[in-house]
Amino acid sequence: MAFQSPVIVQSVRSTFPKAELWLPHISGGSNEAADSQINGIIHSAAQHLIAEQGTLEDPHAEMQGYFELKNNQKDVLSLSLFNYAYTGGAHGLTLQQSLTFKLTTGRSYTLAELFKPGSNYIVKLSALVTAQIRARDISTLSPFKAIRPDQDYYVADRTLVLYFALYELTPYAFGFPYFPISVYDIEDMINENGPLGPMVVNY
Repeated sequence: MAFQSPVIVQSVRSTFPKAELWLPHISGGSNEAADSQINGIIHSAAQHLIAEQGTLEDPHAEMQGYFELKNNQKDVLSLSLFNYAYTGGAHGLTLQQSLTFKLTTGRSYTLAELFKPGSNYIVKLSALVTAQIRARDISTLSPFKAIRPDQDYYVADRTLVLYFALYELTPYAFGFPYFPISVYDIEDMINENGPLGPMVVNY
């Protein structure tokens, strides 16, 4: 595989009444159209998080948005968008949405698209999550059975990180529960042409 240089990721500030958002803006990739497509998907995802939080009509309401860069190498960009909003009540709520792209094409990938068709990735990944819940003695709101087919994830170097929303698996105080899985534990299922393919290669 030819070397693919990282893209430039800049923080862009966006504000509206009671809200301040810092969003990533991509540039400097080998394909300008792909950069533009990635920025469009990021913008749409940020708008979706804003809409999910609901109204800011409460006098004390506020919203803050930020992001974390997880991977920017080997033609793969993976990042997480966060949106915190207080709209009244006992405490605010933080939403997270992660996006993973191939930089040369601008294509974003669902969890299923990381794996070969028919690989039964749900069963394998669910077993790995179950093992971590037991090993880490994580208290769940109800017995864990399986991940969703479209479970939230991001890529961090040679690791696939699955995670759950607040209240989805654990009590609010636990925060976001993350489950890192080495690509070498799932290598036989990986779609070589997807974002995890390059992570298995040692170079």
